[in-house]
Amino acid sequence: MKRVDINQKGSVLISILIIMPFFLLVAAAYMQFAVTGFQIARKDQYRTHAQFAADAGLDYAMEEINENGSWTGTATELDLHNDGTIRTTYQVSVTDVDSTNKTVTSTGKTYRGSSATPESSISIDMGIRGVVSGEYSIVSGVGGLIMRNSSRIVNGSVYVNGTLTMSNTSQIGLSFLPVDVKVAHQSCPAGSSPGATYPRVCASGENGQPITLNHSSRIYGDVEATNQTNGAGMSNGGLVTGSSVPAVSLPSYDRAGQKAAVTNEITGAQAGCSFGFKTWPANTKITGDVTVSNLCFVTVEGNVWITGNLNVRNLSSLNVRSGLTEPPVIMIDGSTGFTLSNAASLNTNLNLTGFRIITYANATGNPDANVTGTNLYNSQSMPTININNTGSGFNTEFYARWSKVVAGNSGSIGALVGQTVELNNSLAVTFGTSVSGFGDTVWVVDSYKRSFD
Repeated sequence: MKRVDINQKGSVLISILIIMPFFLLVAAAYMQFAVTGFQIARKDQYRTHAQFAADAGLDYAMEEINENGSWTGTATELDLHNDGTIRTTYQVSVTDVDSTNKTVTSTGKTYRGSSATPESSISIDMGIRGVVSGEYSIVSGVGGLIMRNSSRIVNGSVYVNGTLTMSNTSQIGLSFLPVDVKVAHQSCPAGSSPGATYPRVCASGENGQPITLNHSSRIYGDVEATNQTNGAGMSNGGLVTGSSVPAVSLPSYDRAGQKAAVTNEITGAQAGCSFGFKTWPANTKITGDVTVSNLCFVTVEGNVWITGNLNVRNLSSLNVRSGLTEPPVIMIDGSTGFTLSNAASLNTNLNLTGFRIITYANATGNPDANVTGTNLYNSQSMPTININNTGSGFNTEFYARWSKVVAGNSGSIGALVGQTVELNNSLAVTFGTSVSGFGDTVWVVDSYKRSFD
């Protein structure tokens, strides 16, 4: 066999030529890996910037929506960062899902230099929910709040769309426990036939001032009122000069939904009693008038719709079923609505869950009507909730949707809502709850997810 002489000239070159391609391939592979890694890192950087921009858009949207609930988004892309090398932008759109839910879509983009084509684009969908917070225990519509005799509001803020009239020794707040009062002066045009434009907020100098305090009546607390310049009788804060209070809608309720959910129907005679016990199942429709009197005790298991009137009197009571955490809603369509008198009561369960009583009678004669204009003017003076002679409803909200609530000489009351609210006699009410669905809306995050549309 022939032996290879390693000292032979050119043998090293041959070895190098054999090995060199392998090293070049390895070097090229490493360079490719390095370039690919750099490109991946660069793309990750662009995506991260786009993600930050999209999140910044969501933060901006939450701020805007909490200032203005009808905000619909940005019209164009807005710059978040631009240093000449990298530019990031966001664009936001808001879609209403329903009255209390919205979808916010924020798209973040990253551009390189002055390029018009984004290197990365990321969209995020965020679901938000409106939470109403407030401590209003009296809310009145266009008919306003009327206080007579020695009636008092001890706690719970007051919101009046129309006017506030106080007489005799009536009082809001205490010197050591002031109550905030807001009055919007939504009581124009004046007159008995105000027409289709009723109600609207009165202009300065139109239809007087919204607050009238007669005799020895007083308000202790901060008072904000559109067009009010006379602060006599107001202290411990008193009139906030030059304030403007917006007129707001009374709380909404899904009446049609409750009617559609009915699964049980009984007559008014079957529902009422004099002495004894009754149970009203959830989702019940009661046809006709109902009288609960003389130590009759009714357990209410859920929502109830009464086509006539409801009279609870003489030590009788309606009682929220044990375990319920949401207030049963009792809708009442009759022309005289709801009467609670002679030590009768609406009682909570151990969870302190009370009732929500809503009356719908109005001047049109149709409880399903959306009442406006002169019909609303004529409806606001119709009493459809009467609470008197130590009738009480702790943690219960009494709501005359188109008409008037009258309360006098009563016990504990949760909250009062109506187009007109009238307090009289020696009523001294310490309110126990806030009006549901009324107050300042704060939008909070419900969901957050990447959008791949």
